[in-house]
Amino acid sequence: MLDVNGWEFVALIVVAVVILGPERLPEYAAKLGRLVRQARAMAEGAKGQLREQMGPEFDDINWRQYDPRQYDPRRIVREALMDPGPAEESAGTDASSAISSPAASTYDPAVATPYDDDAT
Repeated sequence: MLDVNGWEFVALIVVAVVILGPERLPEYAAKLGRLVRQARAMAEGAKGQLREQMGPEFDDINWRQYDPRQYDPRRIVREALMDPGPAEESAGTDASSAISSPAASTYDPAVATPYDDDAT
């Protein structure tokens, strides 16, 4: 959930013991436990309220598509580059042939690089 491995968790506990001290640590641990329970109760209450307001349509929703963990920018860019756009589909060419054209893949150092005054 928080992406904390075992050693990081141990380091956090040691830091908490040093900062809080062993006499106040149980008090703060109990407060943290109450906070987590309250947050879960609030989330369940919000979910119940949403279910009540939406009715049977609530069960038809694909909640997985709203999970932000599934949006990997590298995957999105890779899929966008691999899928042909509407212009290429109508012209009958695919994106891979446009990318591997000789003009795009060769570089001639003798030719001056185009310069745009408005872009700078």
